[in-house]
Amino acid sequence: LYQCYQTTLDSLLQWKPTLRPYLANSPFAACTFNFGPDVRTFVHTDPKNLPWGWCVVTALGSFDPKRGGHLVLWDLKLVVEFPPGSTIFIPSAIIQHSNIPVAEGEVWLSYTQYTAGSVFRWVNYSFRSVGEVVSMLGEAEVHHLNAGRWEAGCQMWSKLGDFFE
Repeated sequence: LYQCYQTTLDSLLQWKPTLRPYLANSPFAACTFNFGPDVRTFVHTDPKNLPWGWCVVTALGSFDPKRGGHLVLWDLKLVVEFPPGSTIFIPSAIIQHSNIPVAEGEVWLSYTQYTAGSVFRWVNYSFRSVGEVVSMLGEAEVHHLNAGRWEAGCQMWSKLGDFFE
């Protein structure tokens, strides 16, 4: 999956040399700083991100992680203690998530890294929009090209056995 992200970003940067990555050693095309003092997210997904891809979330600030700032992964029915400086990778396009507020006077900030699914489509379609590709090939052919993309994407995820071979 890392290689898919890096290859896609490299292809995009080669196609358009005036683009500059926001961070030299990151395979992600975008980042967001959520400045506090008290960043709160309600239950949501990030549907524009790559569905089988990762969103990297880093908790920042000054707060008691036993009392607040937890990450809630609703579909997994998990509440994860998420202290300042912690980083987690989640498939944010498909897993509903939010955070628990911190106590009054505390500060919760976050830094996220991600790549929109449209970036992958743009590169996969040889730097053409979906509309252009549909005009060239027809809807049926584009549907055929996209068939199996979800399964292929999920196959890129690391499995436990990958680490013991």
